[in-house]
Amino acid sequence: MLRVGDLQRSIDFYTRLLGMKHLRTTDRPEQKYSLAFVGYGSNPEHAEIELTYNYGVDHYEMGTAFGHLALGVSDVYSTCEKIRAGGGNITREPGPVKGGSTVIAFVTDPDGYKIELIERPGEAG
Repeated sequence: MLRVGDLQRSIDFYTRLLGMKHLRTTDRPEQKYSLAFVGYGSNPEHAEIELTYNYGVDHYEMGTAFGHLALGVSDVYSTCEKIRAGGGNITREPGPVKGGSTVIAFVTDPDGYKIELIERPGEAG
């Protein structure tokens, strides 16, 4: 689960720039929050990311416990170009991981969460 400051902005990032599907949204006005679930498919076959918007909160501190999400993509270079063309932020350009040959890159979502893209031919994204 990721807490986000603007639910629609985050849904747009994960669907438009990372190619995920918007699976469902649950609004809880009495409890003052909304949830959106995104992923490349539904549970249990695929992992889902729960995006939580708490009414009236538009910013969160990242803290020191969270590192990053990691997503397998078929082509890191083309995924980064798509993200860049859509206005996304690439924070580590595509290339081999230090000391290895696996191609990775890092992007940051609109709320500042880091996402590692790992090249895995045949993967979604």
